[in-house]
Amino acid sequence: QVQTVESGGGLVQPGGSLRLSCVASGNILRMNIMGWYRQAPGEQRELVATIRSGSTNYADSVKGRFTVSTDAAKNIVYLQMNSLKPEDTAVYYCNAEGIKRGSDNGIQRFQAWGQGTPVTVSS
Repeated sequence: QVQTVESGGGLVQPGGSLRLSCVASGNILRMNIMGWYRQAPGEQRELVATIRSGSTNYADSVKGRFTVSTDAAKNIVYLQMNSLKPEDTAVYYCNAEGIKRGSDNGIQRFQAWGQGTPVTVSS
């Protein structure tokens, strides 16, 4: 079983910064992609940023303000969030996809979601 655990959320004033972290653990053989999604109250979950083999992808709403990065050796993904706005308020979820060792010692794909970490941007 692959698990992901996020940390780093909290309350911040508009214009402030936060750094989210997510570590994936389990019988991971290869990590293909890691990323961040968010869900605001009453809204659908949406992509924030992903990173695959060093290539990044961002939602238009966060380009130039957020930066996604990884420590690939430790299966950790970070999200540096600068110039935060009230509309960035949401629960932020980590997502990890890759290949794991299965219980039968075989090879299986996995997709793991974290429990979410809340980010509130308010004065």
